[in-house]
Amino acid sequence: MTKALYPGTFDPITLGHIDIIERAVNLFDEVTIAIATSEAKITIFSLEERIEQIENIFKGNKKVSVIGFSGLVVDLAKREGVNILIRGLRAVSDFEYEFQLANMNRAMSPDIESVFLTPKAKFSFLSSTLVREIASMGGELSAFVDPTVEKALKNRFKD
Repeated sequence: MTKALYPGTFDPITLGHIDIIERAVNLFDEVTIAIATSEAKITIFSLEERIEQIENIFKGNKKVSVIGFSGLVVDLAKREGVNILIRGLRAVSDFEYEFQLANMNRAMSPDIESVFLTPKAKFSFLSSTLVREIASMGGELSAFVDPTVEKALKNRFKD
């Protein structure tokens, strides 16, 4: 059985992230979405809220599980018995950072492989940062996030 880990902050999860997860599920037997807590990042949703949102989105898919974590992703991968990390690439601008991250992870844990997946072209511009900004200004979100997340964002940014 081939298991993969898709780590990220997912604050919020976008349709681009969902597209990457759906692609990963076609490649691997099991995909664990690992939601990171970070002292460096201030999130709009708590870890518990992000876990709940993603569990709701994938509730019918037995190949997808969701966990929260803090610390190094390579340590989490070892604990989970996973040696494949899924990473999304939207544009060339993502490549340099992701390449550096993959090499650093490999230096810390040589048995871990990073697999890069690209979303559909219509999601290639999409980021959680842009979605948060649009939500904070009361913009239309339905083309960027799942309805569950859209509702949560609207509630978070009520006047």
